Amino acid sequence: MPEVTMSDPPAARTLLTGGEALVRALAAHGVTRAFGIPGTHNLEIYRHLAAHRIDHLTPRHEQGAGYAADAYARVSGRPGVAITTTGPALLNIAAAVGQAYSDSVPLLVVSPGMPLRHPRQPTGLLHEMRSQTEALRGIAAVSHRVSSVEEIGVAVARAFTLFRTRRPRPVHIEVPLDLLTAAEPAGPVRTAPPLSPATADPGALAAAGEALRSAARPAIVLGGGARGAAAECLRLAEELGALVVTSANGKGIVAETHPLSLGVSLHSRAVRRRLAESDVLLAVGTELAESDLWEPLPALTGTLVRADIDPAQMYAGLPADIPLTGDARHTLRALLDALPSAPAPAAGIDTVHRAVTALRHERNAETRSQDAHLLPYLAAIGSALPADAVLTSDSAQCCYYGAIPHLPIGPEGRYLHPTGFGTLGYALPAAIGAKTADPARPVVALSGDGGLQFSVQELATAAQLRLPLPVVVFDNGGYGEIRDEMVSRGDRPTAVDLPPVDLPALARAYGGHGVRADSPEALAEALRRALDTPGPTLIAVPLTTAPAPVPAPVSASEELPR
Repeated sequence: MPEVTMSDPPAARTLLTGGEALVRALAAHGVTRAFGIPGTHNLEIYRHLAAHRIDHLTPRHEQGAGYAADAYARVSGRPGVAITTTGPALLNIAAAVGQAYSDSVPLLVVSPGMPLRHPRQPTGLLHEMRSQTEALRGIAAVSHRVSSVEEIGVAVARAFTLFRTRRPRPVHIEVPLDLLTAAEPAGPVRTAPPLSPATADPGALAAAGEALRSAARPAIVLGGGARGAAAECLRLAEELGALVVTSANGKGIVAETHPLSLGVSLHSRAVRRRLAESDVLLAVGTELAESDLWEPLPALTGTLVRADIDPAQMYAGLPADIPLTGDARHTLRALLDALPSAPAPAAGIDTVHRAVTALRHERNAETRSQDAHLLPYLAAIGSALPADAVLTSDSAQCCYYGAIPHLPIGPEGRYLHPTGFGTLGYALPAAIGAKTADPARPVVALSGDGGLQFSVQELATAAQLRLPLPVVVFDNGGYGEIRDEMVSRGDRPTAVDLPPVDLPALARAYGGHGVRADSPEALAEALRRALDTPGPTLIAVPLTTAPAPVPAPVSASEELPR
């Protein structure tokens, strides 16, 4: 069926059910894959998927569907789509919607809802709840209940317009049960209109360029909003001789082995002091939030330039002295053009490189006793993976203390982490979504034994799809982070030590493979085999006996050779 934009003139109207109108609108916006679980109330949606060439992947839980769609969006660059049924299914995906909101991921959740004329008083209808849209409105950017078949296409177009023009965040569309099966007249499918990316104000660009060029100690902080501007970020850092720090979402935008890069180091006191002392700090696509810094926001002594597609970020947390509102890539290109010419950075580049190396030493010294037992295993992972690998992680110690700061990646690779909202159970279903988004790329899930068991049933999904998917699980016998927090408070650890589970055997029971890796060398070998083995391979790494600490690294590249 031909596509038209919202501005096209009226055309012939045909009878469509709400289910077909929804699927037709998704297909018109380029959707080729959806994640979800069929239920009694959403069968009219599933009826039309094949006719519109939308492939469907069935996780074992709606939360897994949400995380898979989230990672699919991050890796493919296209919105992820999840289909739920009513009531408990929609609430099951709510945690994934909250994570997508926190991490600015374009996730579209579509669900049935109670009939149009459903009474306010409960009637006992299957999956009945007071208000699905009100429940999701407190979590998603938009939760919209349509009132006609004609409105369905407009609602989908509106969602894709929001994804393209604003900070991308999750949208929920509810179609009442009776509209899903009712046939009503509908015009041609309507799609989101093409738009030009927004660029910052020329006056603000000139002011930012002047401030950055004259800075003696410039620094750059990159968040997930800078992901599409990796080349511009690197060029700007080298042009200014500015050290580069990223949030977890910005990990790898500039290669973490680059001599100007400190990687994910906002949690380091030494690095935060250096940023606070910078005379000009450029923050691109980042909230500069407590979840990135691990403590309250620092006081800056210099000028803060913020570049972000979200105007609200200019006033949030640390208000911008010079606001640059617009798309990161176009804004940074314009900023590079606005830089006054200069022969070299104000500080000699060798001096900056030495400062970055010293800061790496200070950062590593702060947590060496805490992180040392993980470093040999992370080095083993790095040695086994190609540069373009995708890693997914959980809100687990092995990830936020280990892989995020200590496993360097570059722009060819990708690291997906549930920041901010900090959900557990993300890594495994996210790895499935990432692998289906780009089957040719190696994908590895990193988790702890506690976090894995929030979504361990998705091993069955990976086995069914025969995805070569290593799942590395660092087993510390329960909820290690909470255990440590209890001990640091002087409390007796309570409800954090879990009975041991034979995780490799569980993986085999689901139809996958499972092994133990009692040394870094065994982990590297198991990982190489798993990357070429159809189906998931769970690699359990017991942390009850830690390997001997490694010497302090000289640089990020020497610390973890790839």
